Amino acid sequence: MNREDFNTFCAALPQTSHVVQWGNSDVWKVGGKVFALCGWNDGRDAFTFKARPIAFEVLSDQPGIRPAPYLASRGLKWLQQYDEPGLSDDELQAHLRESYDMVVAKLTKKKRNELGL
Repeated sequence: MNREDFNTFCAALPQTSHVVQWGNSDVWKVGGKVFALCGWNDGRDAFTFKARPIAFEVLSDQPGIRPAPYLASRGLKWLQQYDEPGLSDDELQAHLRESYDMVVAKLTKKKRNELGL
């Protein structure tokens, strides 16, 4: 997956918004809450997403994936695919969707209703 594919995938999820911040990173949100980021890692795309605790534990040791800088150091369960081999495109998309779903689930019922989610 490249940055363009990442942005296309995230844009296709319902009620998402996109901003560029934090050193030219593509930041994707739903209901004002971040669910995915794409920034640079030594000139390569690095994809960051929220993970369930078990996925965090399993994937943290996989080559090309690490606890997300800054976020994981604050105790948050976020991962970053920063190098090869990492995840396949389908696996990465599944984790991005899971991150999105986790963030939607944490929104208030009122906010979910406002967004039609």
